[in-house]
Amino acid sequence: MSAPSESGAATGAAHDDGATVWHYDGVSALRRRARLLVEGDALVLVEDGVAGARVPIADLVPGHADAGAASFGLKGRPGWRIDFAGPVPPALRARLPGAARYGGWVDRMGLWRAAAVFAAVAAVVVVIVLRTPAMVARLVPASVERQLGETMVGDFGRRGCTDAAGRAALATLARRIDPDDPRLEVDVVKLPMVNAVTLPGRRIVVFDGLIQAARSPDEVAGVVAHEIGHVRHRDVMEGLLRQFGLSVLLGGMEGHVGGYTNTILATAYSRDAEAKADGYAIQLLRDAKVSPLPTAAFFDRLGRGGPGKAERMLAYLATHPVSADRARRFRQSALAGGYAPALAPSAWHALRGICRGDTDRIDWRF
Repeated sequence: MSAPSESGAATGAAHDDGATVWHYDGVSALRRRARLLVEGDALVLVEDGVAGARVPIADLVPGHADAGAASFGLKGRPGWRIDFAGPVPPALRARLPGAARYGGWVDRMGLWRAAAVFAAVAAVVVVIVLRTPAMVARLVPASVERQLGETMVGDFGRRGCTDAAGRAALATLARRIDPDDPRLEVDVVKLPMVNAVTLPGRRIVVFDGLIQAARSPDEVAGVVAHEIGHVRHRDVMEGLLRQFGLSVLLGGMEGHVGGYTNTILATAYSRDAEAKADGYAIQLLRDAKVSPLPTAAFFDRLGRGGPGKAERMLAYLATHPVSADRARRFRQSALAGGYAPALAPSAWHALRGICRGDTDRIDWRF
């Protein structure tokens, strides 16, 4: 069966009771010219004088046709289509579904109203993404957090500093700053960077480069107190949740932990987290009768850098953004007096030598 000519379509005149259309039945590839009649809530296609089945107007969907002609498909009938050969009669046009420009519900709602809904949903999603890690971090079981921390500690390899006198001095410093948390573990690794990091499970790792750059045990005490603030607020768990998702923490710990540790070293805390950790550190130093002025001086030096030391200082700046306001906050918290050094001179000397001797074996317990 051959298809009618295009000229035949053009001569099809529309009447009040119907219109001329081209019909594709979805079964064959041929198109057939038909007369479209309206019967109540349905359409009837008359081809060669034979009326076909009734097609509910409600089942029509806007389609696409050549040359911009009005076109409609049929729900549940792939390939079924009618293309109007001429203008759609006004009475019929009012009953046919409108053309879809953006998508069904967008067209029903309107573009600008839909855009407003999208913007509101996007804002809610952003808030959830930003706030969920902080909320979920407080729900992670301590056993899971400690297991992850122990795994990450091992990722520092064979660089743990084990000098007995130095470790005793470090334990003394940790107890002086925070005597109420026996589960807190502070260790030193032999790395030249000026840095300190907090790991999950109440673990703090100080790099030997920071101890060598410090001018007094009070400066180290201030840094450790700051890291304890991150421990208390579980900032590391929040960062890990944001970076890796719950699957990393709760879906198995056997993966490559080196990537996790590198992320901790490469990810800076937010300004809010740094401010809270500073506030906690100031209170710890005050309770321990350790002056906050050396910590302020340490931050001042970090901000200025120095010849030959800028590269080493950048390690701390990358993970703990330093500003003049942070140094000023510690300086302003100083009281009139009553302070005592965080360590005796002999203990400070021992701490500075914690990485001498055998560093090929790691004993992460005091």
